[in-house]
Amino acid sequence: MEQYSTRAWAVMRTTATATPSCGASLRQDSRGGCPHLPGGNRRRRCRADSGRFKDAKIDPVKPPIRLLAIDIDGTLLNPEFQISPADMAALHRAHAQGVEVVAVTGRRHTFALPIVRQLGFDLWVISSNGAITRSLAGETFHRDLLPAETCRRLCANMQEFRGNTVLTFDTDAKGAIVLEHMNELSASIQRWLEKNTQYIDFVIPIEDSLTRDPVQAMFCGSIARMRQALETLAASGLDKDITALRTEYAARDLSMVDVLNQGCSKGHALERWASYRGIPRKEVMAIGDNYNDIEMLAFAGVPFIMGNAVEELRRNGWTVTLPNDQNGVAAALEQVLGVGSL
Repeated sequence: MEQYSTRAWAVMRTTATATPSCGASLRQDSRGGCPHLPGGNRRRRCRADSGRFKDAKIDPVKPPIRLLAIDIDGTLLNPEFQISPADMAALHRAHAQGVEVVAVTGRRHTFALPIVRQLGFDLWVISSNGAITRSLAGETFHRDLLPAETCRRLCANMQEFRGNTVLTFDTDAKGAIVLEHMNELSASIQRWLEKNTQYIDFVIPIEDSLTRDPVQAMFCGSIARMRQALETLAASGLDKDITALRTEYAARDLSMVDVLNQGCSKGHALERWASYRGIPRKEVMAIGDNYNDIEMLAFAGVPFIMGNAVEELRRNGWTVTLPNDQNGVAAALEQVLGVGSL
């Protein structure tokens, strides 16, 4: 069920630079002085200020992109789950150039906040693989929830994977994450469970928690186990009511299958946000690494995949940057904006 807010707040940034009398605005020094004079002296008249220049107009240089959509895990975060100093600096420089940055992640909004806030500037977060678009201040632009009745049918069809099932709800309190038990989850997502302990509620049967629409259902386990889940899901007859997105981390033998409302994805959410902001897709850049990033990368006019991206993404002809342990985000921004190097 899609829900929009009646008003979407957005941070608007305008930048202005002083123009020296000679009109050489593109080469002025940091104090707004004239570059033709030693020290950019503002009090002396520049000899270049002749009649032929006084009516000239110099258009400001615009960056080739206006919106940057960046995935978090496997992209923004390195293998130590940190944002590298080089990637951080590159994002700050892109932001300073007027590029709007939006984090686009499979994480719940609350779980994404500690990472996103490290960037140090205002931005919006598209979370839960496109289901929620919300500001850092907590204002919601859009919600696309999974209908409770659809989720009940899903649980009935996925009985074999009940021990791998997690439901998430749009709340910042206990009950945001619901499962029956952790017996089959601890080995695969132990770190995630530990960090989300305060939000977890145990409900048996899990369907009893569906007193309201969840954000999504999620199945977690080994890659082989989740491929079995995808086969069962494909045979369930629910394809017209749901979207199934997978994420795989081969080095950790971890896979997640996220089940959302039909038509919900990172790509659809990014397209919706770009349209609202009046930004054409050719001016949208996206960086990702996994299967759940495919729709986002397909929408963006300037798609980049990480050097550590899953093999399937490499078959689409998208530009490959360095991996996440070698400042791949900074390298991609260097190619597009020239802001990657320190």
